[in-house]
Amino acid sequence: MIFFADGLAIRGADRPEGTMSHDMKNAELQPLTLLSAIAATTDHIGLVATASTTYNEPFHVARKYASPDHISGGRAGWNVVTSWSDQEARNFNRTENPAKPMRYARAEEFVEVMKGLWNSWDADAFIMNKETGLFYDPEKLHILDHEGEFFHVRGPLNSARTPQGRPLIVQAGASDQGSDIAARHADAVYTVSYMIEDAQRFYADLKARAAEYRRGDNALLVMPGITTYTGATRAEAQTRYDQFQSLIHPLSGLGLLYT
Repeated sequence: MIFFADGLAIRGADRPEGTMSHDMKNAELQPLTLLSAIAATTDHIGLVATASTTYNEPFHVARKYASPDHISGGRAGWNVVTSWSDQEARNFNRTENPAKPMRYARAEEFVEVMKGLWNSWDADAFIMNKETGLFYDPEKLHILDHEGEFFHVRGPLNSARTPQGRPLIVQAGASDQGSDIAARHADAVYTVSYMIEDAQRFYADLKARAAEYRRGDNALLVMPGITTYTGATRAEAQTRYDQFQSLIHPLSGLGLLYT
């Protein structure tokens, strides 16, 4: 799986002086465009990109992710984020982000709407009968008519059902609210734990939450982030690790502490 994190603002404006100009993430390509290009030259690898539920609308995101899922033959995924930086807010007619409870409440409803839009078409809706000229069965196209706290979305999505039914839903938040959204909706969860005991607790908690939503044990994949340095011996691996560390500019390292 290839995963592209993404943000909606230059990073580092609130970091120590000098660190911002060392951040190569401040000049990245738009991830969905990049995923579509990668999809055309690969066959098996999953393609996951980030989109914010705070600064997007569900219909836009549902359609944008359906397209690379079609292009890739069913390998696209959406990483759900709520945006935490006020720098992003200032690019969308705000001075600061909405409060965290509101962001997560909006995210919950956002995902519900997305899933509903992706389910607009039945799998066998498209007849494509050359003799009758019938392209699809109108009985297999469903109006969403969502009326919620944050969104009013009629639907249906004007993009066919994707090869895997819908794009993969991925989530990476470890907060109580984030874990609950993941347990209810996600197919996979990214996590970083520095101690095995913490990783085990996170896993057990997430699986317990998923069970409360009547999801099977295999419905949610937990993917720990691990960086490995290999060698024929531990000493060789340590040497390789030290070599990589020596290449990091001090200001780059300082900037990472503020990420």
